[in-house]
Parts: sequence; C-alpha cells; structure tokens
Amino acid sequence: MPSMKSTSRGNIGIVIPAYNESDNIAPLIQEIMRYMPGALVVVVDDSPDVLTKVAVETLCLPHVQVVHRPEKGGRGSAVIEGVRWLRRKECEIIVEMDADFSHPPKQIPELVDYFQKKKLDLLIAARYLPESRIENWPFSRRIFSKCSNWLTRRLLQVPVSDYTNGFRVYSRSASEIIVAHCGQRGTGFIPLSEILVSIYYRGLRVGEVPTVFVNRVRGESSLNFREIKNAFFGLWMIYALKRQLQQKRIVVART
Repeated sequence: MPSMKSTSRGNIGIVIPAYNESDNIAPLIQEIMRYMPGALVVVVDDSPDVLTKVAVETLCLPHVQVVHRPEKGGRGSAVIEGVRWLRRKECEIIVEMDADFSHPPKQIPELVDYFQKKKLDLLIAARYLPESRIENWPFSRRIFSKCSNWLTRRLLQVPVSDYTNGFRVYSRSASEIIVAHCGQRGTGFIPLSEILVSIYYRGLRVGEVPTVFVNRVRGESSLNFREIKNAFFGLWMIYALKRQLQQKRIVVART
C-alpha cells in the first residue's frame, strides 16, 4: 500500500447524507467551512421536498454541491453516491458525517491530521471508546445501538468498538473499494458495516479515535422499524461477505 502523502484542505471532500434536514444543513455547512475552508462538500439529499436543497443552494458557496435524489435510497446509498461524486473531483481524503450536528465539525481537522499521521485507510470517530461521550440520546436508541454493535462485533470481528457511527475518514484506496464493491447488501445503516468489512478484510488499515456524539436538537431521525428489520437481515449478508473475503485471503496466501 502506498504511503499517504500530505494532503491540502483542497484535496479533502466531505459527504453529508441528508433527509429532511432543511433546519440543520445551512448552519452545519457554515460550521464546516469555519474549520475546513478549502474542502469540497457534497450533500446527498433524499428529502421528499426541495427545502434541504434550497437551503444548501441559498448559501451560494462554490465548494458546496447538493445532489437531490427523487426517492429515499437510504443513508448508506447516499454516502456511496457522495463518495463517487468526490472521487470524480479527485479528492484524496473523504470525510463522512451526519447532517444533524451529531458529529462536531470542529473535530474534522483533528481526524484528518490523525488519519494522515497513522497512514490509515479508514478512521472511525467511535462513540464506545472509554474517552468518548454520548449526549442527550434517548434510552431506546442507546439500547438499540449497543445491541446492534454487540451483535455486529460478534459476527464480523473487526477490531473496532463502533460499527455504526457515520463519522469517518476514508483514503482514496478505501473510496475505490466503496464505489466498486459496496451498496449491494442492504439499505439504511447496513452499508456502514459493509464498507468496514470490505476495507478491513482486504488488508487496508483501520483505526478509531474518541468522539462526542450529540443527539439531534432540530428535526427528526429517519430511523424506523423497516430500517431496523432490514439491518438485521443485511447483517447476515455482511457476515457472508466477511467469510468470502477471508477465504480469498487464505487462497492468495497459499498460492
């Protein structure tokens, strides 16, 4: 794997999946620009109306683009769409984050610097490290997240604590894998685990750092029972993917 060269802010892209985030998206982008003024930002919006799209376009920022999709494809699908768009802009590093201020924009420079220093391909801002903190999350969401992460860890066995937080940094090598191989095994949050497995079991470097996760103040979560049901079905497909990639590595090692 080639070493990571020093990357300017202009070679960094940020993808933000959005669904009914017209109240949050403009102030979020302004906050991002405060800490990452040269970064490219793409908002992939699945809202049934154009309010989020209009909120982005009203900012009139040359480094910010919004892609409005006519139907809700799910968070993971939106991330893959954004990664594909940023790859065409030749971004060397891609940051993924939520649109609802759950992920602090002021942490992005710290994530990017750590990512480059450690020469990683995927860095997760993890909620379940000892130094991390979760604020204002309903008890039901905490239980669902804890249980899903526990089950996912048992099945997928990637050495990380948080499989489902979408505050991440990807290398160009990782983004190639995302575009070429991910997005076929489930909707909603399942592509987060699919991406992690696809990157780790192909031998790329994965790491975690602590973060502060703050539950949204404005708007409503798009998580629903259908997405939860699809997530559990999709998890078994990711488990099959893990076994397939492990077998390929064994075969390659023997030849």
